[in-house]
Amino acid sequence: MSFSIESKLGDLLDNDTTKAILEKHLPGISSHPQIAMGKGFALSMVAKFSGGLITEELLAKVNEDLAALG
Repeated sequence: MSFSIESKLGDLLDNDTTKAILEKHLPGISSHPQIAMGKGFALSMVAKFSGGLITEELLAKVNEDLAALG
């Protein structure tokens, strides 16, 4: 299974490798109090509701690391 910012946040958080990538770029995302509400949505969609906390630049970096997984 390949991962990207179009993957569901829940899927990214359930995988230790992809969770580590998220934590690298978005420290504390896995323990954020409202994270449960976003697990069924793609990371790119969650970013739109993050109040600017997840920027396009951060999404690009996360996507690059996820793509490198193959």
